[in-house]
Amino acid sequence: MAKNYATNYKPVDLLAVAAAREVNDGDVVFAGTGLPMLAILLAQVTDKPNAVCIYEAGSVDGRALDLPASVGDSRCAWQASIAAGLTEAFYGQLHCGYVDLGFLGGAEIDQYGNVNTTVVGDYSAPSKRFTGSGGNPDINSFAKRTVFIMVQEKRRFKEHVDYITSPGWRLPKWPSGEFVHRREVFGKFAEGGPTAVITNMGVFRFDENGVIYLDTVHPGFTAEQVKDNCSFDLNISRCKGETEKPTEEEIYLLYNRVDPEGIFLP
Repeated sequence: MAKNYATNYKPVDLLAVAAAREVNDGDVVFAGTGLPMLAILLAQVTDKPNAVCIYEAGSVDGRALDLPASVGDSRCAWQASIAAGLTEAFYGQLHCGYVDLGFLGGAEIDQYGNVNTTVVGDYSAPSKRFTGSGGNPDINSFAKRTVFIMVQEKRRFKEHVDYITSPGWRLPKWPSGEFVHRREVFGKFAEGGPTAVITNMGVFRFDENGVIYLDTVHPGFTAEQVKDNCSFDLNISRCKGETEKPTEEEIYLLYNRVDPEGIFLP
């Protein structure tokens, strides 16, 4: 199929395609329910057939015929190399250093890549409590690279998150509270960390000092609009331009091979 740029695509399509492009052929990818599933499966049916997917519930390198509805769906284990449980996924694979890329989400993120999936407000008396960390801090800390997929809102992109569930590149050192590089806090155990954040407005990366910057802006938005949707002074000077649009082939595969039942796609 000719790779002409698609003209009719939805924001969720661009999110899935942009995330799939973060996968390298041969990567071992730890993926969660929803957009991460769309991303890894799209990567496998396009130009990364050797990418391996691990689901939290314990399947390793499954090749589902149909898109699973969740990481616990039995379809995840179809033709899997390993079909075990959560212990195998985390301790047998992730904690042993086999995972190259982790896809995660979050409620809040700050300029250093610290992510909150725990509470809004004071931890002892929060205005809102979320479901908690789940595997978020483990995957973010033990995967060699982490990509966060989030909704772009000013209240979510904060100068400092209300609670650090998953540590980014700079975090407060106890007891002074001074923000220092993660290596100063964790020493030789400072592996992994966020490498990209993909939102409905753009793709973000982190500079040599561990500070987030805008890498590309999605079609239909400007760099200034993205900056206005952050509660900190976002660096947009390194923006390379527009995010590459999905191709006709990617859209076709997304709707006809990856999610033909419309489980996650509208």
